Amino acid sequence: MNEAEPGRKAGREPERQCAVTRARQPAVDLIRFVRAPDGSIVTDLSGKLPGRGVWIACSHDVVAEAVRKRVFSRALKEAVEVPGDLADRVDALLLQRAVSSLSLANKAGEVLTGFSKVERAVEARTVLCLIHASDAADDGVDKLERKHKAIAAASGANAPPSVRLLTVEQLSLALGRPNVVHAALGSGGASRKFLRDAERLLRYRGQGAASEAAA
Repeated sequence: MNEAEPGRKAGREPERQCAVTRARQPAVDLIRFVRAPDGSIVTDLSGKLPGRGVWIACSHDVVAEAVRKRVFSRALKEAVEVPGDLADRVDALLLQRAVSSLSLANKAGEVLTGFSKVERAVEARTVLCLIHASDAADDGVDKLERKHKAIAAASGANAPPSVRLLTVEQLSLALGRPNVVHAALGSGGASRKFLRDAERLLRYRGQGAASEAAA
């Protein structure tokens, strides 16, 4: 996404060093892990749990590498119990976080669903982000994206991003409505939180940021 990325706050963000790659990155682009009192590793997605933390790049592959190379014990300077499938568990936590954020945005009245309603929101230029089910038919997605792109181009602006991350079943459960294929997020704090959480999961899976419809 560009500098006007709606999911992120403006301003300089604190940096941390990845314990695997040794590269310094904004803290929001890494994942923090801490040692629980019982000696197990805990994923601290909010970065607020007490204790010494280990920062790892927001990447499934890098987290898996940290497990293989026993990075956590070395970084924490004490024994820690790390499950072999930690990278997959982190993915599940990030997915759960994104689904919960979308549900909160819906409760805040910031989500529209249904092709016609989403299309009208696109035409009215009231969309913060378009959401398509990952298993949606390409023709419906393409139609909305083309219109999104054309309207943005006509106004000389970049089209807001689109997210194709959750299945129809996952979207329907999150929004409490049957057969949700397309949705539009309006401007609001809950919608922005979902977009940040979705971006984070996409980065973790190596799929990049939410796509720019104008790209």
